[in-house]
Amino acid sequence: MKGLLAAAILLAGTGIAPAQEELVVSIWGGNWRDGAQEAIATEFTKRTGVEVKFVTGGTMDRLTKAKLSAGAPQADVTLTTSHVAYLYSASDLFEKLDVSKIPNLKEAYPIALRSPYAIGLYSYVYAPAYRTDLMPDDFKITSWKDLWGDQVKDKLGLPDFDPSHIIIAAAKLSGADAKDWKKGIPLLEKLKPNIKALYQSDATSQELMKTGETPVQVLLSINAYHQMSQGIPIKLVIPEEGGVVGIDAVGISAGTKMADAAYQFVNTALDPKVQEKLCELYKCSPMNAKAHVSDEMAKLPGIFTSDEQLEKQILVDDETRAKLLPEWKSWFTENMTR
Repeated sequence: MKGLLAAAILLAGTGIAPAQEELVVSIWGGNWRDGAQEAIATEFTKRTGVEVKFVTGGTMDRLTKAKLSAGAPQADVTLTTSHVAYLYSASDLFEKLDVSKIPNLKEAYPIALRSPYAIGLYSYVYAPAYRTDLMPDDFKITSWKDLWGDQVKDKLGLPDFDPSHIIIAAAKLSGADAKDWKKGIPLLEKLKPNIKALYQSDATSQELMKTGETPVQVLLSINAYHQMSQGIPIKLVIPEEGGVVGIDAVGISAGTKMADAAYQFVNTALDPKVQEKLCELYKCSPMNAKAHVSDEMAKLPGIFTSDEQLEKQILVDDETRAKLLPEWKSWFTENMTR
């Protein structure tokens, strides 16, 4: 103990700060981790001196691990989808937020406060997308119903880890909403001949689009723009009914020993300049109303710069989506796989 104290005094005397503990942040891998590192973590460490360690995994896998380590969280902060954030809080895995410690929240759109436990950082859409070089010249999408067309037969890729997007779209086409999703079942069953493959992760989705195995997909807009940047000719379309909006949110783990740093990380993530950088990297819509979106990016499908633009899309509240997700996944697995 005396040796440690002497070392600390020596460091203080030289003006070198003792090593800080790491802040552990749970997030997806690949470009998600890389973007958060470049835009959020770098600025956070610059401000606090605390290094960030990212632990990565799929959305539901990370939730399962968090449940297994409840009370002694392996991560201090978690980035996940806003409806899955509801599942974290429902399992007492997130602490109730003290918004006075997140001053940048005052500048955010009202939709950013997802619950007393989670804050949205940015939005995106799931919408139809296709390879322009692999589909006929006269192929186009203006509505979700075009995915049922003959030209899409045996070409469509859909996510099965979260089939909510196509289920919600089918319900809307059938004159219903997410809560009355079963009204869309007859339409969903008619879609089966068009489904080529189901993907279990963002990486699988990107590979299926890259190889052309599924040249038409219900695709996350951020992934679409990521692949476009790699030179893959993809057209993302916001249908006349709207895209299905997704919001990625952040929560602080209940029981974390790094609460002060965690709050600073969340506040940094909502800083307008950090938001600008993050959304430029991801091609997503910021939650801080003071974050500037370039004129060029504002023209991209799925980029929103006002509440009014968002409200024209398909929005489902987090609680409804979270509670119905297990039922949707079960039905989809039993009825839509070939």
